[in-house]
Amino acid sequence: MFLDELKKRNVPRLKSRAEMLELLQREEYGCLPKAPESFVWEAEPGVADNFCAGKATLEKLTFRVVVNGKDFAFPVYLAVPTAEGAHPFFVHINFRSDVPDRYMPTEELIDNGFAVLSFGYEDVTRDDGDFTSGLAGVLYENGKRAPHDAGKIALWAWAAMRCMDYAEHDERLDCAKSVVCGHSRLGKTALLTAALDTRFAFGYSNDSGCAGAALFRGKKGEQLDDIYRQFPFWFSESFGQYVGKTDALPFDQHYLLASIAPRYVYVASAAGDDWADPASELLSCYAAAAGDKEAFPYEETSEDYDFNLHAGRIGYHRRPGLHYFSREDWNRFVAFFESKQ
Repeated sequence: MFLDELKKRNVPRLKSRAEMLELLQREEYGCLPKAPESFVWEAEPGVADNFCAGKATLEKLTFRVVVNGKDFAFPVYLAVPTAEGAHPFFVHINFRSDVPDRYMPTEELIDNGFAVLSFGYEDVTRDDGDFTSGLAGVLYENGKRAPHDAGKIALWAWAAMRCMDYAEHDERLDCAKSVVCGHSRLGKTALLTAALDTRFAFGYSNDSGCAGAALFRGKKGEQLDDIYRQFPFWFSESFGQYVGKTDALPFDQHYLLASIAPRYVYVASAAGDDWADPASELLSCYAAAAGDKEAFPYEETSEDYDFNLHAGRIGYHRRPGLHYFSREDWNRFVAFFESKQ
């Protein structure tokens, strides 16, 4: 059933990773800004007493970068287990800077042995069409972009990469066991981050939907036209040429998932999240694998509202419920992560 539906979608064949990433950047998200000319950080330790009942420490980091000869800084929070050794860790691109947060069960992650680097996305640049704010204002003179320049999703991804720059210098963090993750628009961001930055071992999107994990072609719920008309600033200006012309896209979102290979990518869906369209998220996993049984060893899957697909390099789950980053989502991903160790 799923493979027959995928054939009907008529998605483009996979290309080389370099070709797919060039298309995704130029025609959808915008071209990633160059790495900073310099990167330093300041640490404020012990910002919470007896954090997680003394099982972890919480530090506030201030990342300071120079880009285009201009200074820019944003805050990042780091929660690390007090146990000795290098820990697997998440880079969580979050809606808020709170630790813990309703989308981030920090103590449960600590109990599972993970550290977490997290930041509030609007501390990087505002979620609106103002390209004079934050990082955007450093990059774009007078807030004006060229057609293929980065939109806000790519700028948030750039910031997530700075977390990996930091992690490479912290012996408490195991970069070989690193995960970048996010929910909804920040799930789109997490996938783009993992696709562009091969230092991440896992890319994990939760309910990322349109312009995230879900295929554009044949999608139900939110369409390309909907997302670009409401959020054009998330994307390159060139992406607007495909409004009303979805079938003219020279790519589809399976290119994003496939660009993470041969590393791990995980797609989480909610059965009641009709706007994101769980079926199109799942079909994108099939399309990204392109028949590779080591990547996604499934020919057909249940139409049930509750299942896990954890056997391949591409992982997937669908849980009951609505659009939310729940503890259940985190716990199912942790099970996938642990199965790959």
